[in-house]
Amino acid sequence: MSLHTTQYQVIADRSRCCGYGLCAAVCPEIYKLDDDGIVYLALDRVPPELEESAREGAAACPAEAIWLEAITD
Repeated sequence: MSLHTTQYQVIADRSRCCGYGLCAAVCPEIYKLDDDGIVYLALDRVPPELEESAREGAAACPAEAIWLEAITD
């Protein structure tokens, strides 16, 4: 029996980003802000140790511009 963990990728809809920066404040390892204050991703695949903070960062976005999706290989 193998232990299978689900991997996640982060999706950021930059066109919906309003530049609040809450995502980057919660999880700066994944969420970054460009010179205009718009989110971009330092990583698109979420390491298991960052999953909780990545989810919290996405949930903190008032524009709902960020979400996590399970990766199906």
